[in-house]
Amino acid sequence: MLKRIADIKQKAEQAIAGAASAQALEEVRIRYLGRKAELPNLLRNVAQLPPEERAQTGKAANEARRTLEGQIERRAGDLEASELDKRLAEDRIDVTLPADPLPSVGHLHLITKTRREIEDVFVGLGFNIAEGPEVETVYYNFDALNHAPTHPSRLMTDTFYVKPTTDIFDPNAVLLR
Repeated sequence: MLKRIADIKQKAEQAIAGAASAQALEEVRIRYLGRKAELPNLLRNVAQLPPEERAQTGKAANEARRTLEGQIERRAGDLEASELDKRLAEDRIDVTLPADPLPSVGHLHLITKTRREIEDVFVGLGFNIAEGPEVETVYYNFDALNHAPTHPSRLMTDTFYVKPTTDIFDPNAVLLR
């Protein structure tokens, strides 16, 4: 019985040393220390042995189990460290490469998008887009365009005057275009 325990221990040690990955090591652990493995079955059957062999066999089997568990833990730590080193070597960042551009934050307002689309349509039709001031004087908004002084668009209800004025015919009055 002791020879059988020594053979199992030797085969398990070789399998532990030969495990190349954590998954392979787990398969070795299950094969030699799992519920249906030979070594735990020997420990369960120790009670059926004669009393003079029982103590010696139980002690040898428990010692073999503890030794194998320790070797598996050490090998798992070694494999984990080597896998981490491998991943770190693969994932290393080359700081000499140009950085990725920053992602755009936010978006244009819906009215801005619509205005730009409309401008694109008119430019496609051959029109020019003229930009100008948002605030204008009465002269440039009405008089220079030959609007009559009695034209309804000059009324206070139809035009937004920036400075309150009593004289809507004043050419220096300022209004929103």
